[in-house]
Amino acid sequence: MAARRICLKVKPGSSKERLERITNNEFLARVNAPAQEGKANAAAIKLLSEYFDIPKSRIIIVRGERSRDKVIEILGK
Repeated sequence: MAARRICLKVKPGSSKERLERITNNEFLARVNAPAQEGKANAAAIKLLSEYFDIPKSRIIIVRGERSRDKVIEILGK
């Protein structure tokens, strides 16, 4: 399986952590972690790894490291 790119919008400081699928390639990650020192990014990657049932090491932030709107690459098996 080849790498797959998705668009991810991260909402830090949410009361409940969850990942919502908006379209086939767009997701919304609501995370408890604040948008400081990469904590929200790490929480979003954890949610994605659980959703896709893959290790966190296979998920890379391609664009938007310091933005709420990100492009994520999910490496194939």
